[in-house]
Amino acid sequence: MYELAKKEYAKYGVDTEAAIKKLKDIPVSIHCWQGDDVIGLDGGGALSGGIQTTGNYPGRARNFEELKADIKKAFALMPGTRRLNLHASYAVGATVDRDKYEPKHFTEWVKFAKELGLQGIDFNPTMFSHKNVKDGLTLSSPDEHIRKFWVEHCKACLKIAEYFANEMGSHCLVNIWIPDGFKDIPADRLSPRLRLKKSLDEILSVKYDKKKVVVAVESKVFGIGVESYTVGSNEFYQNYAAKNDICCLLDNGHYHPLEYVSDKIPALLAFYDRVALHVTRGVRWDSDHVVLFEDELKEIAKEIVRNDATEKVLIGLDYFDASINRLSAWVTGQRAMQKALLYALLINHGELKTLQDKADFTTLMVKQEEYKTLPFGAVWKEYLKRENLSEDYLTEIKKYEKEELSKR
Repeated sequence: MYELAKKEYAKYGVDTEAAIKKLKDIPVSIHCWQGDDVIGLDGGGALSGGIQTTGNYPGRARNFEELKADIKKAFALMPGTRRLNLHASYAVGATVDRDKYEPKHFTEWVKFAKELGLQGIDFNPTMFSHKNVKDGLTLSSPDEHIRKFWVEHCKACLKIAEYFANEMGSHCLVNIWIPDGFKDIPADRLSPRLRLKKSLDEILSVKYDKKKVVVAVESKVFGIGVESYTVGSNEFYQNYAAKNDICCLLDNGHYHPLEYVSDKIPALLAFYDRVALHVTRGVRWDSDHVVLFEDELKEIAKEIVRNDATEKVLIGLDYFDASINRLSAWVTGQRAMQKALLYALLINHGELKTLQDKADFTTLMVKQEEYKTLPFGAVWKEYLKRENLSEDYLTEIKKYEKEELSKR
């Protein structure tokens, strides 16, 4: 089947061997928080701050050892180059509050990442599920004590990120997202944003190696309890990032339903050296459903590949579903991202671009339709085979569920 597919794609000027080789080296950062419903290890105990995980499927990881075991099993079923994405709330054995976190609280994660042979670790300050989220505000709070607490937390995270980069020999993406906003119509939209700007300026005053630590800011259009106004809007963060030479992170669940991140990627690539992604699947809103091999995911991957941006776009996953087996959610989403990238790599983008430039839109449309029925599945199966993996991962997960998860 693969040999036939290889010949069929060659008719379109596509080298399937080159596509498989390229795909293997594109890193995807996989989020730790799918395994425990974003509860964390630092005593938060429950989600708050505009985030919600629905469902109560048995087997949730309840501690560091269980979470490690689940990650190890899930990652073993994922092809390609993998990274680990951590939230600060996953500090191990910390007896201090988040503003005092140090690299020593994450040494066990580094050991684990090295054990799994991961490319690197990415990091996120955790500004939710904490007593210092006051009136729904963190970095934009008018309470100076609250604001400073979260500034110090983010500063601590930059130092931890540099530790990760040094230990893993790869950059660390530090993504700043805040839940700040108001449920109903605000009386003052400017002041909270000026306070957020002040906070970000203070955070970035910390000296860090920009080759090792990539700082990103993530916007959101609305959230639970902040339906009318979010401080960290898209316009605010894109301007702040451009002015301060940091990275914009695009989460494809954080925009209006008819705004597409696939279109935003090339817009930002025109101005930024790097663009960061949190790939999710929104259903009617930012619901963080498991990523599937669907049209918008394919378009996101096409923009990454056709613009030769596989090293410029930092791909991370971000979803959490507690209604199904959590390991299956991890693997399904990661494989969907890999499928989308392979699908994009199996297109002769140069030919399609030429047709567009010649204004031959008739041929362009026909060619784009033809690609949809080429034997993509045979190439995907060959890729899995070379990664020593089976298409069937569910059998292995069900076995793990019976032997391990059912005992929790």
